[in-house]
Amino acid sequence: MLTLEVFDYEIGKLQEHIFQAVAHKENEWIIGRASTCDLVLPSPEISRVHGRISYYQGEYCFTDLGSTDGSRLNNQTVKVNQKYVLKHDDLIRIGNFVISVKAIAKAENLKLDSLNFRLKQQPTWTEGELIVRCVRVIEETSDVKTFSFVADSPIQPAFQPGQFVTLELEIENQKVLRSYSISSPPSRPQTLDITVKRVSSPTTNPELPPGLVSNWLHDNIIVGSKVKLCGGPMGKFTCANKSSQKLLMISAGSGVTPMLSMARWLYDIGSDRDVVFCYSVRTPDDIIMYQELKLIATRYPHFRLVITVTRPESGKPWWGFTGRLSDLMLKQIAPDLSQREVYVCGPEKFMSEAKNLLTSLGLPLENYYQESFGVNKKNRKDKPQEIATSLTELLAVQTIANNSASPMISFARSQKEVICNGEESILEVAQQHNIDIRSGCMQGVCGACKKLKLDGEVKYENEPDALSPDEIAQNYILPCVAFPVDKVVIEA
Repeated sequence: MLTLEVFDYEIGKLQEHIFQAVAHKENEWIIGRASTCDLVLPSPEISRVHGRISYYQGEYCFTDLGSTDGSRLNNQTVKVNQKYVLKHDDLIRIGNFVISVKAIAKAENLKLDSLNFRLKQQPTWTEGELIVRCVRVIEETSDVKTFSFVADSPIQPAFQPGQFVTLELEIENQKVLRSYSISSPPSRPQTLDITVKRVSSPTTNPELPPGLVSNWLHDNIIVGSKVKLCGGPMGKFTCANKSSQKLLMISAGSGVTPMLSMARWLYDIGSDRDVVFCYSVRTPDDIIMYQELKLIATRYPHFRLVITVTRPESGKPWWGFTGRLSDLMLKQIAPDLSQREVYVCGPEKFMSEAKNLLTSLGLPLENYYQESFGVNKKNRKDKPQEIATSLTELLAVQTIANNSASPMISFARSQKEVICNGEESILEVAQQHNIDIRSGCMQGVCGACKKLKLDGEVKYENEPDALSPDEIAQNYILPCVAFPVDKVVIEA
């Protein structure tokens, strides 16, 4: 039994709460401002689902579930999704509330002490590198696999549902970085899952190469394989730190993976948020994790599953929606669209069409969030001019640049310069001329390509997420989303 005293500094009110654990069973109680929480703390700075108290291996523990304003235990900031063993007289600070642990008694008949079981505060991974080992490979569909990883060291990744990780792999003697959304939820921290679709050459452009990293993972990663993660979990595509009570998740194909993480997390924490989960696939055989989605829809009363098939197959009955996402479909599945926060993930064309549909139906843009990896390449007629490598060529290029409005990029370490049209990112130009700049997400989110700008001016279509104010002040740029304005000199 756990006895807590809850004191509200704002109104000076003291309350007592008692949580009784049952031996040999999982026990947990949710803390937050939502009326469905086990301990309701009615204050606007407290998240709807803020934290959790659990009874685990004979100990009562506190966990912050990715709250907006955080929690403090004995005046120390609590890390997200990490269990902290509670002791007598511990103080938990959440917003204006102070929760004091007044009494602790273990569940009756629980004899874990004799087995020397004791929960330890597990360190978490939030940045830097982490080596993980594959413990499970699941074939979701004919061309989609889920890879489950654990760290050999006693450490767990700390992430928010919807975020991604960047893998560093060696393929054909080349170091390659690629980012993938995490499909598992932070409420199940024992494994970190990524769900990957095999990528073929597009039928409209068969001369283009198939997906390098995704196909390599399919062909090479088996149980026991080790992979390096770098940079820590990243991304702002998450519903965990938002307060809206109504959500609409729209995805297509393998773009469903961050939605799966968010849906699983909402289900695990017993959220009362109203969720419409709209998933577009080619055929019923392409539905990823169909059985689990149906299970969540059955057991989560606030979760509505909507699947639309764009290429129904004769002889295979389908009773759900058919056809591409449309205004009629959106009006039917979410008539209160303007009141919802909307999350969209899938191919670029799909997201562009979805955004146009949503805004035409009155969705405020501040309620729209989307996620994608890779730059949406524009059709450009102009190509960068040939790179200069000799002193004579450099002088010639410099003369042209001085008499031209075209931007120029100088790669200091490589001692190469190139005139470009300003419509391609610095990273794209570097890749076209075999200048090695490591990269990951291609969206300015992961920070893998960060380089020092020695001179010149760059512009961004959108503010990059992966640069701190100090790094910006020190003239660091993200070449994957930085475009040259004039002559730009970078350290590559």
